[in-house]
Amino acid sequence: MTGAALWTERAALSLLHRLDPEFAHSLSIKAVQWGLTAKPGPFSTARLATQIAGLQLPNPIGLAAGFDKNATAIGPLSQAGFGFVEVGAATPRPQDGNPKPRLYRLTADRAAINRFGFNNQGMTAIAARLSARTRTTVPVGLNLGANKDSADRAKDFAAVLALCGPHIDFATVNVSSPNTEKLRDLQGRAALTALLTNVMEVRATLPNPIPIFLKIAPDLTDTDLAEIAEVARITGISGIIATNTTTSRTGLTDRHRSQSGGLSGAPLFEKSTRTLARLSHLTGAKLPLIGVGGVSTPDEAYAKIRAGASAVQLYTAMVYQGLSLSTHLARALDALLQRDGHANVSTAVATRCHDWL
Repeated sequence: MTGAALWTERAALSLLHRLDPEFAHSLSIKAVQWGLTAKPGPFSTARLATQIAGLQLPNPIGLAAGFDKNATAIGPLSQAGFGFVEVGAATPRPQDGNPKPRLYRLTADRAAINRFGFNNQGMTAIAARLSARTRTTVPVGLNLGANKDSADRAKDFAAVLALCGPHIDFATVNVSSPNTEKLRDLQGRAALTALLTNVMEVRATLPNPIPIFLKIAPDLTDTDLAEIAEVARITGISGIIATNTTTSRTGLTDRHRSQSGGLSGAPLFEKSTRTLARLSHLTGAKLPLIGVGGVSTPDEAYAKIRAGASAVQLYTAMVYQGLSLSTHLARALDALLQRDGHANVSTAVATRCHDWL
């Protein structure tokens, strides 16, 4: 990124931080849609080329779900530098989510708290955009959600997959958002097994059976994680994304620290990475894992990989550093891998897992 482009991005971030956080986010999406952000394409080398659950990624730095909830900016986001992009979450029916305000910047903590509640335009609108997209070398996935007032939330995930599955490269079952009442209850062994079995049955009917990931919460006990690892093995899902936001508020200093919702950003890094490493240990580093939560520097991305992640995802850090962060991390990660003698990122995965146990 040129000096002028970097200055422009920083100036734009400074302006956005003077606005209401949710309004600022909507402007960010508009800027991406209108082509006002850089589109360098994904930075890639032989060291960074990543294979995970059959997906071929130009680099292991991905965009987490939640940034592009309604799949309205897939094209430019696929050219923003990410190695893969996840949109959504999508629910069967459109829903407004929770009352506003529901997004807070915790600038002092380099974090955010949200209680959106799966606000989105519904699977029909999202499927239309996914089907119309131009396919690129950057895989695009969809985060599957459930309607707040659904009589059978477990069936909602399968319904979204059935409609949108033919138009995406992977899907994520999101039972870990803290902002839909009792959604996290679906992480229990019996409920999760039934839900994922249903999803995998739908997957088998798709023209191209895509990888299915499960996104989990960071607020789980060792017993919970052991059960999830066993359910993953039994149901045959492709991998796990660790983790979603946390309900913990430990160590925060910002004036918004007591707001309800899910906390993301820098304070989540250690907690989410420990969860990631425990899962890697429980699965013998054989189940593909994607690390998300608090990644904002090259060293943190590398730490997630060495803790057990085959790829990582970003979101909150971009609030403070911009979209160019993806390319910065990819380039710097390539240098770190070269420094340590790795011909490919895959040989670094889980090499320091025990540091986090």
